[in-house]
Amino acid sequence: MDDVTGVTGGVHGTVAAGFEPVRDAFVRNFGERGERGAAVTVYRDGRRVVDLWGGAKDVDGDLPAGDASWERGTAQIVRSATKGVAAAALLLLHQRGELDLDAPVGSYWPEFKARGKERVLVRHVLAHRAGVPALDRPLTPAEALDPDLAAAVVAAQAPFWEPGEDHGYHAQTYSWLTGELVRRVTGRPVGEWLADEIARPLGLGRGLWLGLPEAEAGRVGRLGRIEAPVGPGGLRMRPKRNVAEAYADAESLTRRAFGAIDPSPDENDAAYRAAALPASNGVATADALARFYAGLIGDVEGGGRRLFAPGTVELARAEASAGPDRVLVVGTRFGLGYMLHGGASPLLGPGSFGHPGRGGALGFADPESGVAFGYVTNGMNKGVTADPRAQSLVRALRESL
Repeated sequence: MDDVTGVTGGVHGTVAAGFEPVRDAFVRNFGERGERGAAVTVYRDGRRVVDLWGGAKDVDGDLPAGDASWERGTAQIVRSATKGVAAAALLLLHQRGELDLDAPVGSYWPEFKARGKERVLVRHVLAHRAGVPALDRPLTPAEALDPDLAAAVVAAQAPFWEPGEDHGYHAQTYSWLTGELVRRVTGRPVGEWLADEIARPLGLGRGLWLGLPEAEAGRVGRLGRIEAPVGPGGLRMRPKRNVAEAYADAESLTRRAFGAIDPSPDENDAAYRAAALPASNGVATADALARFYAGLIGDVEGGGRRLFAPGTVELARAEASAGPDRVLVVGTRFGLGYMLHGGASPLLGPGSFGHPGRGGALGFADPESGVAFGYVTNGMNKGVTADPRAQSLVRALRESL
């Protein structure tokens, strides 16, 4: 591994021989794509081959100076990249024989059977086919953090389409669908279960949380929106007209799905970070996110044992939903709990599975190459599934293999 401390752009870390294109792309993100603070880690066959970080810890802070600098252990909220971790909980419970993917959700959560949801299967939840991406009445931020209240509201919600017959991204409601299933099956809060059954076995205990411990709060930087720079290589994206219209229309299913919590919570608030919303508020370092995906497909250096059996990997990445997404409007592809490689969310290759976070973060595994990838940032842009900074790193990774 080559030490890259001192590279132009304030980038620090190490890269293995052959992976220099990832380093170069990461540096360019700061100069050309408006990056403020970020990190990227890549594992291959369970070994760390890229480990880079740089910039400011807080998006609105000064550039690197003392405590303001992004360090190797700096973590950030990864928004919907959390969904990939939540999906692993349900798939592991299935692998252990504790959860039947073809059983109705109501067989574990009887209250959920209300108003035409009797036929919603567990696999429908994972594939965004459950039909409840939005709520008739949005939850306030305080209500959203109350798992009992939020689960009861979702259980009482009528579906927006016949469950199983179509798909649409469950941007926020995925939190309470997956979290309540874990709680009903195991009797334990989802954040606690993930810490014991996923984070601890893989050595992620100080790098990935669903429910940030108070003692770790100082390691998490402030995140916020960044402006797209003008010019070649910039961050500016122009959504298709129908996509822009869907986000602009307050009555559209798109706006209602992303607005299931209204007003939007303060993601830098300590109470928000301490709660467990499996759709949106996981906190991770880039290394922990990449190591999580490495641990799904193989053993990981340092004693991490593989979590997914080969059959479970196939469940994660076998296409379960494809085509026009009723929420995201564009065409999307999902396995059970994971986005798959495609136009809406390009990953490393056809066999890759993972999940982006709205505004930047990305984690995925590619079993064919043995690669696992994690990217986190404090600069949030308007994109949902294919951030230009993350995509530049993925292209460079592809070039390196």
